[in-house]
Amino acid sequence: MNKPPWIYLLAIFFLAFSPALLAQDEAQIVIEPLHPSSDSELIGSVESGVWIGTNGVVVRYGTNAVLVADSISLNDKSGEVAAEGGVSLQSEGRLWRGESLIYNFKTKEMRADTFRVGLHPFYAFGQGLSVSQTNQTYSATNAFVTTDDLAEPSYKIRMKSLKVIPGKSIEAEGATVYLGKVPVMFFPHYSRRLDAHPSRFLLTPGYRSLYGPFLLGSYNWYSNTNLNSAFNLDYRQKRGVGLGPDMDYNLGRWGQGSASLYYLHDEEPGIDPNNRPIRNDRHRFNFSHRASLLTNLTAKVVVREQSDAQMIRDFFESEYRGNPQPKSLFEVNQLWPNYSLNVLGQAQLNDFSQTVERLPDVKLTAFQQRLGASPFFYEGENSVGYFRFQPAEGSVTNEYAAFRADSFHQIILPQTLFGWLNVTPRVGGRLTHYGETEGTGTSFAERDRGVFNTGAEVSFKASRIWGGVRSKFWEINELRHIVQPSINYVFVPSPSRSPRELPQFDTEIPSLRLLPIEFPDYNAIDAIDSQNVLRLTLRNKVQTKRKGEVDNFANWALYTDWRLDPRRDQGRFADLFSELDLRPWSWLTLSSEVRYDVDAEAVNYANHLATLQPNDVWSASLGHLYFKDNPAFGPDSGNNLIRSSIYCRFNENWGARMTHHFEARDGVLEEQYYTIYRDLRNWTAALTLRFRDRRTEPDDITVAVTFSLKAFPRFGLGKDRDKHWLLLGS
Repeated sequence: MNKPPWIYLLAIFFLAFSPALLAQDEAQIVIEPLHPSSDSELIGSVESGVWIGTNGVVVRYGTNAVLVADSISLNDKSGEVAAEGGVSLQSEGRLWRGESLIYNFKTKEMRADTFRVGLHPFYAFGQGLSVSQTNQTYSATNAFVTTDDLAEPSYKIRMKSLKVIPGKSIEAEGATVYLGKVPVMFFPHYSRRLDAHPSRFLLTPGYRSLYGPFLLGSYNWYSNTNLNSAFNLDYRQKRGVGLGPDMDYNLGRWGQGSASLYYLHDEEPGIDPNNRPIRNDRHRFNFSHRASLLTNLTAKVVVREQSDAQMIRDFFESEYRGNPQPKSLFEVNQLWPNYSLNVLGQAQLNDFSQTVERLPDVKLTAFQQRLGASPFFYEGENSVGYFRFQPAEGSVTNEYAAFRADSFHQIILPQTLFGWLNVTPRVGGRLTHYGETEGTGTSFAERDRGVFNTGAEVSFKASRIWGGVRSKFWEINELRHIVQPSINYVFVPSPSRSPRELPQFDTEIPSLRLLPIEFPDYNAIDAIDSQNVLRLTLRNKVQTKRKGEVDNFANWALYTDWRLDPRRDQGRFADLFSELDLRPWSWLTLSSEVRYDVDAEAVNYANHLATLQPNDVWSASLGHLYFKDNPAFGPDSGNNLIRSSIYCRFNENWGARMTHHFEARDGVLEEQYYTIYRDLRNWTAALTLRFRDRRTEPDDITVAVTFSLKAFPRFGLGKDRDKHWLLLGS
């Protein structure tokens, strides 16, 4: 209950004349009445340090602890207080409640006949509480533990004796599990970690037209702080049984990692995109490990191997959407203040995936650093390696391999003119040596290539504040406009050898953004060609104050390349890019990304999204994605997609979400998701139905039920909204 302001004024008046305040400077203990009334009494003396308070008392120990009780007996020299009646103690982020309590503000020792406390994610209540700060342990007898935050929990565990190490573990003897008031299970010894999910089953029943009825099952257990394991056992009526273990481990100074293996004998594997039959025996193996061997010396190994390209597409949809062509690598990195040494090894473990093998690739990088006491700065990269281009199985491209050594050096002179104009000229050079190529159909002999580069970047930032601008409608409280234009000029004359005269390993990869134009950010070493270009960028930001914090009302960036001397494969201008984020109100966000072909006067890419979230009851979003069908943009181009999502919480127990993906090119509703959420007190359940129109193939229909324990959520906050397929168990 909120107290009226006059209560706080009276409390301040009381403190100003209270003799207990005299002890504040030394012990930082302050006593004050809970309700300033004539019934409240405080008796004691500074000399003895003993105080007795009745009829509602508050005791504060700096900002560390607050105790409220009907009556107290306090020794402010020892810091011990005995409290009776409606006792409430807030200390170290925990709230303790009981009818009587003995607590020491200085040593944090505690004793109580009865108690109730929240130890996230558990709630505990019982008798005979004692707290020892020596070994950071809470002990109690005849105690109850639950994750249900209600006065009458739906389930609880009754324990004859309880020991809690905050943030680490709960241990008990003679534990009985109750559903309501009915005992259902007994454990002579019970233990559970507080810093990890409890051991438990995860079950996802459902139906999918590609699987038939299915049950995805996993048992997760946590044997100790260094090892978390799970065993997956799945049944799909049309496809068969799939199984395999997962493991996350921590070896301390030797690093952390994970491993997983999954196998099934697929009864209906189907055919791949090249109309070749997929074999029945299918598997996937993942392994990763990262270790900090010494200070700033790290090592990483990643292994991603699978039986066929469609394995993760068919059974691990989340993994497939994140990375459809996983790579395997080994990497060691040593970091110094001005340098780093990186050793990268990469091999083709999956013959269906095109790979550039690095056997290995060793790179020494010099970060931008001042040359002595001069105003000049230096940066550079030196690498050496043996590379092999391995095409995908069935490709008409031949494999080839070669040795390559590359050395790049650049001098930079950053300056600030007139106190506001930033000018950074640079000049550099690169020398690359290629060994004779090996492989079928290759004819490149040993050769060298030299590259010269120069250029300069000019930029400044200006801002202005309108302190008197106010608008309740637009939620504006002052305005600040920041503008930042920049021009980056890059000149690279024709290298001594063109890309077509060199084996190609590191080449340009299609991107939705403009590729870097200056070295060393431009790292397509084998594709380097002449450049004479100006990158023009204009950034605008309009900010205001909302709820006491700075908020971006508008954030807009425009950029393009003006090619002064375009190559045959280039136009005068690169695509014009626009990135805009608007928040006209705190509950509405508008975002826009546009890629416009200046020469053809056509839009190549557009992505717009509007999100409304006026409260925690409902939210909605509507978006449009257009991606011109052009092989130069990669295999994912060719979209005209309209996306919508609506979420509504009907009450405390029920909610629903609806998501649609409509492809306007051919008028097909590609994907539909319908989810109903149910709050089950300790659990949440979601029933999800998905329709996928696969055009030339039969429709893919899936329905699944997922459960999540509130204390240990199965999905991170907002994950099921952004990645709907998680609710299908894949």
